[in-house]
Amino acid sequence: MNKLEKRLEKSGYTVANIDYPSRKMEIEPLAELAVGEGIAKCSEYKASPINFVTHSLGGILVRQYYSVHSPANVKRVVMLAPPNKGSEVVDNLKNTPGYELLHGPAGMQLGTDIHSVPLNLGPVNFELGVIAGTQSINLILSLFLQNPDDGKVSVENTKVEGMCGFVALPTTHPFMMKNDAVIAEVLSFLKTGKFVSEKAITNKCR
Repeated sequence: MNKLEKRLEKSGYTVANIDYPSRKMEIEPLAELAVGEGIAKCSEYKASPINFVTHSLGGILVRQYYSVHSPANVKRVVMLAPPNKGSEVVDNLKNTPGYELLHGPAGMQLGTDIHSVPLNLGPVNFELGVIAGTQSINLILSLFLQNPDDGKVSVENTKVEGMCGFVALPTTHPFMMKNDAVIAEVLSFLKTGKFVSEKAITNKCR
């Protein structure tokens, strides 16, 4: 996320770039740890209100956190490739030897069955823009996904009830946070609440 961090700082934002032990904890405690740390750093910097820019699991952590906390201090959130409806990759590979070791307890909670954490979180309660990727460099994982997909999650499964904006761009899951077009859309949504692409979808928001 370093390139995105620098672009945000250049645009005048104070940035807390949070790392977290994604392979060691389940989503619920991980959300308290990671989002809580981000909020604490923003408070330390006296930055208010707070915006979030997340990638993949990070978006689910923000949803989990604000399912039990008030989002009163949140202005806008942009999620890059979030598995908001889970991922069929987890459904198909979770019992494969080594999968849990590689993806951790949180990764095991990102399927599309009744145990899926994101599917059980409900609509978002903050101003959200979602950016999905339509290209894959992992053609094997893409076999499990509805096309188009980014190699980890389908475009359709990045969507969530209550989102204010959505755009799909020709980029891949692991590299989209470094993509210039993605970064431009992030900056646009944080500033205006809208994406700039002609293909972007804007929904009525709270």
